[in-house]
Amino acid sequence: MNSDKKTLFDKIWDAHVVGETGGNSSIIYIDRHYCHEVTSPQAFDGLRKRGLGVFRKDRTFCAPDHNIPTMHQDSPIVDPVSRNQVETLRRNADEFGLRLFDICDPHNGIIHVIGPETGLTLPGQTLLCGDSHTSTHGALGCIAFGIGTSEVEMVLATQCLLQAKPKTMRINVEGQLAPGVTAKDVALYIISMLTTGGATGYFVEYAGEAIRSLSMEGRMTLCNMSIEMGARGGMVAPDEKTFEYVKGREFAPRDAEFDRYMEYWRTLKSDDGAKFDREVTFNAADIKPRVTFGTNPGMGIGIDEAILEVPSEKAAGSSYLKALEYMGFRPGQKLAGTPVDYVFLGSCTNGRIEDFRAFASMVKGRSKAEGITAWLVPGSQQVLRQIRDEGIDRVLEEAGFELREPGCSACLAMNEDKIPEGKLCVSTSNRNFEGRQGPGARTILASPLVAAATALTGCLTDPRIFLSQE
Repeated sequence: MNSDKKTLFDKIWDAHVVGETGGNSSIIYIDRHYCHEVTSPQAFDGLRKRGLGVFRKDRTFCAPDHNIPTMHQDSPIVDPVSRNQVETLRRNADEFGLRLFDICDPHNGIIHVIGPETGLTLPGQTLLCGDSHTSTHGALGCIAFGIGTSEVEMVLATQCLLQAKPKTMRINVEGQLAPGVTAKDVALYIISMLTTGGATGYFVEYAGEAIRSLSMEGRMTLCNMSIEMGARGGMVAPDEKTFEYVKGREFAPRDAEFDRYMEYWRTLKSDDGAKFDREVTFNAADIKPRVTFGTNPGMGIGIDEAILEVPSEKAAGSSYLKALEYMGFRPGQKLAGTPVDYVFLGSCTNGRIEDFRAFASMVKGRSKAEGITAWLVPGSQQVLRQIRDEGIDRVLEEAGFELREPGCSACLAMNEDKIPEGKLCVSTSNRNFEGRQGPGARTILASPLVAAATALTGCLTDPRIFLSQE
């Protein structure tokens, strides 16, 4: 291995190492730290007990997102547990002097949506949050990953983290994606091919023609799902799309400062000949619109395919069949045409403006199916404003859909947005675990286009049917 040739991950990691422990861990400096209401309370309590403050207040930003209601946000939170968590974050931010984007603040929303859209997330950063889907931010070409509560406390107190350096993996997707195939389908395809543990211990760089063709928001969707295959995080090398996306955002560098940053950002790519610990390549032509059929994101198929047969006598087969039993499906069954009760558009995976544009483009001039309950939840207040400014809200209303207010919502059902027991939901979120969307709820993960097509027909529907009519 040529030590002069570095991967993108190595370049950013090495630039942030401020100390070595003598073992396999390094002390790395953290550029940006995000806190929400679920994982931060114990960390702030730990600071109090030790008589410590937050070391770099200008590097930490807070926002409630998991527990906030998505209706009537201007009223007090009804659920006492959710109300307590949000109020605790408010008190902690006030006591420790941190910037808080509270409910109804123009910057509020899901932390992994508001970071990039405000310009707080930048290429080349090290970025942490007490939330597994922090990997989303890697789409801008930074090292971003989730941490536990004790690590949140460490970062608050020192602006550094003790961390073992992960191995590196490059996933190439070559060729062009077919019409109707989205970044969500790419993510679900890769996870099904590598399995939910296939990238454990690795930090993934996504590359190839199909990845470069994705929009910035599509790259965020892809990086968001990285941990669903066990990866520590995911990233895409910054390019002209990245720079154009960042330029002019509220908290991003401006003018001469932006130009200085750009000089560094243009160096952020893996060197030719850089060695990855593992490298895999997929063909974009093999990817169709995808859906899950089981209780983890790796249990997925093309929407026009049948559920795979697995021998029940195998140990893996027992777990496989248990998942199918929970979902009410069987080996060999085709899912297209399956009646659906709920559709959820939103989450840090697919709650951005492009997702709402895609959904609206399919339902425009058509009508929501009777019997379908659809929750359309923007990822942030900014997304909500864009929806209204672009007239997307009118398109949705004319098609029979109701727009809700920003928050994590039914992705993990920590507020009132819970899918009832036994009901089947097509969801644009990131996890389909048992009870993830509510006790006994059944979840099919899919793209915004699949969600839109399903909402129009009342059953699981291939969006390419509607695309062929346009």
